[in-house]
Amino acid sequence: MQATIYKSTGSWYVVKTATGEVFQARMKGIFKKDDDITSTNPVAVGDVVEIEPEEGDTANAMITAIHERRNYIVRTSPHNKNKKHIVAANLDQAVLVCTVKEPRTSQGFIDRFLVTAAAYHVPVILIFNKKDLYKAKEMDKYEALHDLYTSIGYEVLLISATEEDGIEAVQQLLKDKTTLMSGHSGVGKSSLINDLLPGLELRTKAVSGWSGKGLHTTTFAEMYDLPEGGRLIDTPGVREFGIVDIAKTELSHYFLDMQPYISNCQFNNCLHINEPGCAVKAAVEAGEIDVDRYVSYATILETIEEDQY
Repeated sequence: MQATIYKSTGSWYVVKTATGEVFQARMKGIFKKDDDITSTNPVAVGDVVEIEPEEGDTANAMITAIHERRNYIVRTSPHNKNKKHIVAANLDQAVLVCTVKEPRTSQGFIDRFLVTAAAYHVPVILIFNKKDLYKAKEMDKYEALHDLYTSIGYEVLLISATEEDGIEAVQQLLKDKTTLMSGHSGVGKSSLINDLLPGLELRTKAVSGWSGKGLHTTTFAEMYDLPEGGRLIDTPGVREFGIVDIAKTELSHYFLDMQPYISNCQFNNCLHINEPGCAVKAAVEAGEIDVDRYVSYATILETIEEDQY
C-alpha cells in the first residue's frame, strides 16, 4: 500500500494514503543498516513509501520501501555537523519566511537557503513578515532586498501574519503545490501557518527579549493539507543553514545572478576569487552583480573549504 510521510518524530512516522487513511508507522530495521543512506533520517516528510498494516492492528503499519525522490532539501544535521539531515522531499517549491526586524534575517542566511534550494532544483519564494512593525528604516531595507531578489528572478512578498495582511496572495502561491516552509525561529512562521490553516492553532512564542533570537516552537517537520488544495510542510525554526554536498567549483552555479557570466571566465574551474580573467568579478565591479551577493558567495565558499574539502 502506498502512502506519504506527513510527520517524522525520529523513530515513528505519521503516514497518509491516497484515500486518506492515517497510520502510525515504523521502519523495517534493515533500512537503518543501509550503507547508502548517509543522512541522519533515511525517511523524510514528503517521502512516498510502501507500507504494510500490522496484522490485527488498524492504526499501525510497517514501512517496507521508499520510492525514489523527485527532489529534496538537505542541510547539515543540527546534532552532528559531519552528517546531513533531509529537511523534506518531493517539493514543488519552498517558502523562506524572513523579517528585517525582530529577529532580522541576514542576507547571508537567505543566500545559503537559496543556494541549497537551487542545488536541488526547488524554486523559492521569499516572504517578508512583520510588515506592521516596519518603520521608514525597515521599509527602505525591505525595498532594497525586494528589488535585489526580484531582479534575480525570485518572487518576494511583504505580509503581516498577525494582521492577516497579504495572506490571500500567499494562498494563491501555495494552491495545489507541495511547499516547504522554513525560516529562523521567531519570524512568525507559525502565525502565518495558523492564518493559512484556520483551526490548527500552532503554538507561537514571542522573540527572546535579551538575545533578539527566536524561540523554537516546532520540534519536528510536519505536513498539512491546505483547504484550497496543496500541502504545506512546516519545519523547525533554524538558526543556521549548513551547506552540504556542494563542491567549491559548483557553488557559483547556484547563484542565479552569477550564472550568465560563468562561461565567460578565463578558466573553466574559476572560483571567482583571485583568478585572472574572471567575468564574475568584472560583473561585480560593473555593478551587474550585487556586492553583498558576492560577499555571501565568498563567505559560503570559505565554509565549504573548511568543512568539506
